[in-house]
Amino acid sequence: MIPPRQLAFALPHAESLSRDDFLDGPCNAAALALIERWPDWPSRAMMLVGAEGSGKSHLAAIWAKAAGARVTAAHSLTAAAVPAELATGALVIEDVDPMSVDERALFHLLNLAREHQAFLLMTARQPPATFEIGLRDLRSRLRALPVVSLAQPDDGLFRALIVKLGADRQMQLDEQVVGYLASRIERSFVAAREAVARLDAESLRLGRPVTRSLAADVLRNGSTPADE
Repeated sequence: MIPPRQLAFALPHAESLSRDDFLDGPCNAAALALIERWPDWPSRAMMLVGAEGSGKSHLAAIWAKAAGARVTAAHSLTAAAVPAELATGALVIEDVDPMSVDERALFHLLNLAREHQAFLLMTARQPPATFEIGLRDLRSRLRALPVVSLAQPDDGLFRALIVKLGADRQMQLDEQVVGYLASRIERSFVAAREAVARLDAESLRLGRPVTRSLAADVLRNGSTPADE
């Protein structure tokens, strides 16, 4: 008789956004320094720029806790909501994207924040100099913002990231597994998160422990290996 196939359940897992769980390295040193030096900022409105998964939201969460800031998604911002969003005098605006943001609402927010001397921390995947903004005054205001960039991780931080992503899923990844993944997937935060998620799901589905052999099977059956 063929044994029944084990089902894998997508159990919720929390990714800690505390300062203690932030992995710092050369790629994010400037951004972390900015967060930790608040309120001694060069401007009351700052922009964090980096690829998906690079740690922008984690840093924004650290700052929001320290500053008592509200957090809102840029795509949900409306002109009517701007005064309430600035009620605490500090605001995080996540994922500013010119394709989805209400330009007039964002311009109103920047003006009101300046008038009230509120602190703003915005995150985006691309620098504002590349934004295609129709509202000229908003375009000028965004391009004048001080920008701090987060780069892709170096080897040491990338390995630590894989370990942390595993720990967030209650997975114990030994050095063989970590080294195998680090040397064969694209060195990006997104690739690491996807690889660890697939490894976790396959381990649950097959009822197998997380080993180098399982990692090899997972990468062989669907992920894109890094150039060798």
